[in-house]
This record gives sequence, structure tokens and C-alpha cells, in this order.
Amino acid sequence: MATATKRSVKQQRVRRSVDHGAWFLVLPALIPILVLSVGPLLYGIALSFTDAQSGRTSATQWVGALNFQDLLHDTLFWDSFRIGLLWAVGVTVPQFFLALGLALLLNQNLRFRWLARALAIIPWAMPEVVVGIMWRLVYHPDAGVLNETLANLGLGEGRDWLTGTTTALFAVIVVGVWAGMPQTTVALLAGLQNTPRELHEAAAMDGAGAWRRFRTVTWPAIKPVALSITALNFIWNFNSFALVYVLTQGGPGGRTRLPMLFAYEEAFRYGQFGYAAAMGCVMVAVISVILAVYLVGRLKGGDEA
Repeated sequence: MATATKRSVKQQRVRRSVDHGAWFLVLPALIPILVLSVGPLLYGIALSFTDAQSGRTSATQWVGALNFQDLLHDTLFWDSFRIGLLWAVGVTVPQFFLALGLALLLNQNLRFRWLARALAIIPWAMPEVVVGIMWRLVYHPDAGVLNETLANLGLGEGRDWLTGTTTALFAVIVVGVWAGMPQTTVALLAGLQNTPRELHEAAAMDGAGAWRRFRTVTWPAIKPVALSITALNFIWNFNSFALVYVLTQGGPGGRTRLPMLFAYEEAFRYGQFGYAAAMGCVMVAVISVILAVYLVGRLKGGDEA
């Protein structure tokens, strides 16, 4: 009995030492997250309940939920929210299907496949500011490649794609799809390469065509990766800032003003820090709901499996 008690005490000491060692290893990664992410997030939440403004001489006052009440009646903010959802869906959906097609192509045994894979990820390696400047040149109304090409093909005269009220959102969505497609392609390609070839060969021997093999073998294998990357893409696209800011700065007439751009203008153009922080809190809440729905769906899917 005494021997068993000593053994139990010794095991508890070993567990405690392992726990302390694990925390020691995690701290270098945890401290920057707390300082650069959690800290500013908590400060932003606290700021959203104040009337903080730039350039004011009086002390900042606690106003409670007044900023959030004003947001409920701010049609410009909800307009930007609607545009943000259109942008996020308009980029994420075609981005996924185009990336899936490209990943299926790059997964084939083609000549110079290594070169095609390297070229496919170039847009991902480029900073968003550089991408925005490059596409501004493409869309340039007088000397842009797009208008020159359309004119040479006899498809109409040149137009200013980024300042037209009917074309600006579509134009920036095209850029968003092009810029974000490589990371989706890489993720889906990794999922395809982890699919056992024996399953495809067995399905082919059973007489299954290409579509049936994709539906019964390929898609079930890459479905977890597809759901994960799609959810992450939607969140990243909804939170976009730099690309659209460089392309249009939210114009024309607010037609491409995403929620992040609206909050940025309120904070740094008009100095309404408290009000902008309240916008940020609303966006964090929306993203949290989307994440919660996604995680619940994944957990249910895992239980069914």
C-alpha cells in the first residue's frame, strides 16, 4: 500500500514538471499573441464604450452603449456591411471553384508541372499593395492593358473600371479572386496529393467515369480541407483592407467601401476613435458567429463520421 502511494506521488510530480516545461516552451509564442493581439482587442472593446476622439482637450468620457446605439441607425455603416458581404461571397466562391480546377490540373502528371506550380503561387507571394498598384495599371482608362485589349478586339471603347459606379465592385472582386486563388490552390492540392491513388484505380476498374470518381473518391478526401480553407477565405476577405484601399479607397461614392475601410475612415480621417472601435467590435462579433457556426458544423460532421 505504501509503495503504491509513493508511486502515485512520484507520478504527480512528473506530471507537474512536464506541465511546467510545456508552459515554458509555449511562452515565447504566447507572449507576443497576448501583447499584440489580445491586449489591443481588449483595449479596443473598452474604447468602444467611450467618446474618444482625436485632438480633443477634455478628458475621454464613458458613454456606455451609446456608440452601438448610433451604429444601429447608421445607414452608411450597414451599407458598407452589405458591400463587405457581397465582396466576401463574390471573392470566396469563384476563388474556390477556380482554385479547385487549377489544383486538379496541377495534380496531373504533366510536363513542367513544377514550373506551373511555381508560377501559380506568384500572386500569393506578392504584397497586396503591389498587387493593387499593378491592377490599377491594368484597369487604367487610357493606357491600361484591359481597355487596349478590348479595343483591339472591337469589343467597345475604353472605360474607367475603378471609378464607374456599376463596374467598380466587380473590378475589385476580380482582383481579389486573382490575388487569393493561389493559397486555396495550394491547400486543395495538398489534399489531393494525400488521396490514395489506389482508390482512383479501383474506381476506374469498376467502370467509374471522371465525374463519378471525383464525387465518390476525390471530394470526400478533400472535403475537410475545402471547408477549412473556404471558411478562412471568407473571414480574410471580409476583413480585407489594403487591396481595396489601394485600388479605390472605397469609391466611387462608397460603392467599394468595406467595413474595414469605413472604420478606418472614422478613426483616422474623422478622429472618432470610440465610434470606430464600436464598429470593430461588431465586426469581431460577426466573425465570431461565423467561426462558431463553422466549428459546430465540423464537430457534428466529425461525430457523424
